[in-house]
Amino acid sequence: MNPTFTFLSGRFSVTAQRYLLCLFIVLHGLALPSAHAQDGKLKVKGKALDAQTNAPLIYASVRLFKQTDSSFVAGAITTETGDFSVDATAGNYYAVLEFIGYKSLKKSGIRLTRENSPLDLGTIKLAASASTLDEVVVQGEKSTMEFSLDKRIFNVGKDLANAGGTAVDILSNVPSVAVDVEGNVSLRGSSSVRILIDGKPSGLVSFKGGSGLQQLQGSMIERIEVITNPSARYEAEGMGGVINIVLKKERKEGFNGSFDVILGNPANYGLAANVNYRRKNLNFFVNYTASYRNTPGRSSQYQEVYRNDSTFLTQQNSTGKLKGQNNNARAGIDYFFNDKNVLTGSYTWRISKGKRFTDIRYQDYLNSLTNPQSITYRTQDETETEPNSEYALTYKRSFKRQGHELTADVRYLDNWEKSDQYFGQRTVLPDGRPSSIPNSLQRSVNDETEKQLLVQIDYVQPFAKDGKFEAGLRSSSRDMTNDYWVRQQTAEGGWTPLPGLTNDFLYEENINALYGIIGNKTRKLSYQAGLRAEWTDVTTTLRQTNDVNPRSYANLFPSVHVTYDLPRQNALQVSYSRRVRRPTYNDLSPFMTFSDNRNFFSGNPDLNPEFTDAFEIGHIKYLGKGSIGSSLYYRYTTGKIIRIRRVDENGFANTRPENLATEDSYGAEFTTSYSFFKWWKLDGSVNFFRAITNGDNLDTDFQSDTYSWFARANNRLTVWKNTDIQLRGNYEAPQLTPQGRRKAIATLDFAASRDIMKGNATLTLNVLDVFNSRRFRSITEGGNFYTENNSQGRLRQVNLTFNYRLRQAKKKTKDVGEGDY
Repeated sequence: MNPTFTFLSGRFSVTAQRYLLCLFIVLHGLALPSAHAQDGKLKVKGKALDAQTNAPLIYASVRLFKQTDSSFVAGAITTETGDFSVDATAGNYYAVLEFIGYKSLKKSGIRLTRENSPLDLGTIKLAASASTLDEVVVQGEKSTMEFSLDKRIFNVGKDLANAGGTAVDILSNVPSVAVDVEGNVSLRGSSSVRILIDGKPSGLVSFKGGSGLQQLQGSMIERIEVITNPSARYEAEGMGGVINIVLKKERKEGFNGSFDVILGNPANYGLAANVNYRRKNLNFFVNYTASYRNTPGRSSQYQEVYRNDSTFLTQQNSTGKLKGQNNNARAGIDYFFNDKNVLTGSYTWRISKGKRFTDIRYQDYLNSLTNPQSITYRTQDETETEPNSEYALTYKRSFKRQGHELTADVRYLDNWEKSDQYFGQRTVLPDGRPSSIPNSLQRSVNDETEKQLLVQIDYVQPFAKDGKFEAGLRSSSRDMTNDYWVRQQTAEGGWTPLPGLTNDFLYEENINALYGIIGNKTRKLSYQAGLRAEWTDVTTTLRQTNDVNPRSYANLFPSVHVTYDLPRQNALQVSYSRRVRRPTYNDLSPFMTFSDNRNFFSGNPDLNPEFTDAFEIGHIKYLGKGSIGSSLYYRYTTGKIIRIRRVDENGFANTRPENLATEDSYGAEFTTSYSFFKWWKLDGSVNFFRAITNGDNLDTDFQSDTYSWFARANNRLTVWKNTDIQLRGNYEAPQLTPQGRRKAIATLDFAASRDIMKGNATLTLNVLDVFNSRRFRSITEGGNFYTENNSQGRLRQVNLTFNYRLRQAKKKTKDVGEGDY
């Protein structure tokens, strides 16, 4: 066992210590060569604000160019107050300011001398762009991906392969993020991720976890933010971090909008509209999507069960189709009392109707595949309806001093789901003759409801020059019910309940939180320290059997972020936060899935929360044509939640979540966004990690020590003036688990787009998973069984999307000088 030392309630292995030491040496080397180069350096500073709301533009890009030959000199990003500072020698320059969704702005006539340094450009206001996120910003074009030290921003509109897809399709290709065949989302290898919509909880990630995002059309999404080590400002929920999905909403004067028509094979038909009308103090916005999909899927399983010196083998094959009709509508009003007070009200309505057909074939053998025993056929016919509503009211007050703000948000979620399933099963002998096992017909009905009230207040108070104090409170109350029963048809045609498969599960959750953050900046050093307190009260009840399980606990979640600006356009950030993963409703519900008669999945009412101490060191380097970021991270987790598979002597498996003792996980991540030429741009990331999982509290065999990695690469090429081509590749290396291993996954997507109708419309063709290789393969082993799984939830998809913009230009090829200040 490697020796360890204690640090901020966490543990670092010797290998992790070496990684951290290496990073400091590298960064120190970056700083040393330029120590003398700083002699004679002067400064240009200023502040970037939203021209409409006067809000600071955080992480806006500022670049300085020589006036004589337009060569790049230096760059920086704005702070949380919108301030920026760029080092340069004396000379004549112009500056270019760029930010997501805003017009690129050029500030000319900058004459920097020793006498006027630091030269203050004052307040520079950027106007919202007439274009949507389809615009790119490399010398006047917007990047597909942008990142700062603690946040990755993935701009959806410019990624051609996302046209016609869903939120799950988009997340599958975001750096550091992976999505499995069931729609479960993981970040840097951790499946505990907090997913927010517009910074708040949503019904889309409630009943079904991240898989509910399959109902959200990608055309409604503006951008995705990945926050790997959140501060105390965010909920403590989510060990791996926070993924925030930001929906589109325009605030441009007058009437404008965009419209999409989608055709795809396998069947994927959709319509989408994003419309906005702004007049003086009122802004109306409406998003609507309608879609129909018929999604085929397939899976296979091979299993050996050992009993009494005999081996029972089963080959299982499954094919299915999910037909789904989804309607999503979101409407709202912004009312500007004045430029300091804004009230926003919105309503979201969603309804999903699905029809699922599945055919499963079980082939049973004794001792070898040459000795067949029987063949069993099982069918699933499910009808599902899921209507959801969400009401939200937000008030924002900006005070006289820039950055002094008060925000209050109230929202109510009302979700419901009804599932009605029929299962038919028959068994025959290997030669096709009827067996002694009678045919059966079963019915399962599942009614689920969720009601949640959320209140949140946030306050920001600047002090001194760059200081800031933040405080807030959050209260969430959620009630969920699950009325579940399974019955089997009798010989007389009646229905009789199956023992142990009828109950009413109640889930009541109350979480209250307070947080405070203080931060400041001294020359090149910025720091922020915060503390969040959360009180959790969860009670689960099985009404029929009167099994009540109350849980109450209070926890403190500190966070620390320190940033240091290094020479030569480098910056370094060190951060720490404590996170929690509370068992969700599905984790606790004891009801088993019934579609597969040999493989059952359920929750665990006795599951406890897991806690993680997360450390990260991030480095970013700004270049003339892009950025390069790197980070080292370490997570120490107690009570690690992992799904454990157990198989009984008859070959029937039950998989449910369990608390393992600990997990040490650390790794290195490298991300880049770079434009080699005006016609070729590359976004890429690679993540190497090691995870040591210890489950000896349950079984000494539940151990794993895995080295793994995954990579993304997105190449975008402009081949003609109005035609773009994109190739996007993903690779996930094999990974060990406490019960076996997951095999590698490699996929390639292709897309091409062309502007038509005088630039007011765009036609996009994409092929997702060109080689049909997105298959999830795993091997699971136990003392009495061996199981191989191979599943493909979505086959190769081809989509053709027509996008039309009304008073919204897709992109406007322009010189850097456009929009002179």
